[in-house]
Amino acid sequence: MRMRTMEIGVGFLMLAGAVALAVLALNISGLNLADQGGGYKVYARFENIGGLTARAKVAMSGVQIGEVTAIRLDPKFLVAEVEMRIRDDVDFLSTDSSAQILTAGLLGEQYIGITPGAEDVNLKDGDRIQDTQSALVLEDLVGKFLFNKVSE
Repeated sequence: MRMRTMEIGVGFLMLAGAVALAVLALNISGLNLADQGGGYKVYARFENIGGLTARAKVAMSGVQIGEVTAIRLDPKFLVAEVEMRIRDDVDFLSTDSSAQILTAGLLGEQYIGITPGAEDVNLKDGDRIQDTQSALVLEDLVGKFLFNKVSE
């Protein structure tokens, strides 16, 4: 009987450890199981998105205000079109706001930073941010630097 109690206790600890590991993995990955259906969609075009992915955060002044929901190639302009979902409580972004792809941390996680504008008219569902700045790609910078050194 004592051996059976020990086996049940070890099994419970193993189960608790697996649940804790799953919760930790979900927190680190940024995946949220709660339905985040609210908000309004805003679009932006970028010439180069670097390593930006869907579910990347959209932030203003370091505070997350939304997330990237989709990335696709615009066949008309041949640039990347990014679809973002902005939270409903962030209803003060003006139509002249700008978006840029920024890098966070040493691992290079990329996200979109929004800089608010000064217009009186605010962005609505389906609007497009016109002023964008593409990602800074390290390989492009190194290539330009080396090309300039060779041509000198």
